[in-house]
Amino acid sequence: MPMPSIRRPRKPRSMAERLRIASWNVNSVRLRLGGVERLATERAPDVLCLQEIKVESDHFPVAPFQALGYHHTVLYGIKGYHGVAIVSRLPIEDGGTRDWCGRADGRHAFATVAGIEIHNFYVPAGGDEPDPDINDKFAHKLQFLREMAGWWQDRQQDGVRRVMVGDLNIAPLETDVWSHRQLLGVVSHTPVEVEHLAAVQEAHSWIDVVRRFIPPDERLYSWWSYRARDWSASDRGRRLDHIWATPALSDALTGAEVLRAARGWKRPSDHAPVMADFDLSVL
Repeated sequence: MPMPSIRRPRKPRSMAERLRIASWNVNSVRLRLGGVERLATERAPDVLCLQEIKVESDHFPVAPFQALGYHHTVLYGIKGYHGVAIVSRLPIEDGGTRDWCGRADGRHAFATVAGIEIHNFYVPAGGDEPDPDINDKFAHKLQFLREMAGWWQDRQQDGVRRVMVGDLNIAPLETDVWSHRQLLGVVSHTPVEVEHLAAVQEAHSWIDVVRRFIPPDERLYSWWSYRARDWSASDRGRRLDHIWATPALSDALTGAEVLRAARGWKRPSDHAPVMADFDLSVL
């Protein structure tokens, strides 16, 4: 079984007053190193949470990330598929990984940075048929979400500073998909998935950070299929990637965005990075 790993340098960097967290399903970290370098150079996230890294922890490309200033890492890589990573320019005070649904499949890593507990998730996609009785992948997805809701409910605590990011593989709002009517029966936007995700959000009083700054009535996507010949023109997207924060961080939130342009970069992922900014001086 692949083992999760945490790497820390000997000399930590001093804490900053502002924190930028980015989340990105890179769909193979080794294939997207050029995109990661561009993101790091142009947008300078302090913490970068990656999903679907598709590499075992021992073979994660540490050196290119260190060259970009990301000397602190928490890794949970899986050979050939899945896998998550947290890389940080600021010291990681604590970190680790957790398995869900009895499977060691690299879907959750966490790290405390600047006093904020950051959780990086890759929720199962759920297959093609939205029926748990005939589709084991969809049943797994719903079980995963139920476990998340229960786990967060047990960790409710006033004043706790937590951020949850990742590819949650659900577009909850009507404006999170290109056609609410046509996608109601399509995995990622079905009513049962939206209901389960809402239960996760309610279990910990999570704030949908991106929708805090981009109104819910505005169409917004973070994923566009590779099958679309011209993804930007057809714009048949879904908002599958999310950043949530606990109420204790509400006053520290200063901005959020989906970097749509990244979907058009050279050798792109089918997902775009999502970013949120925090002013730590108010905490």
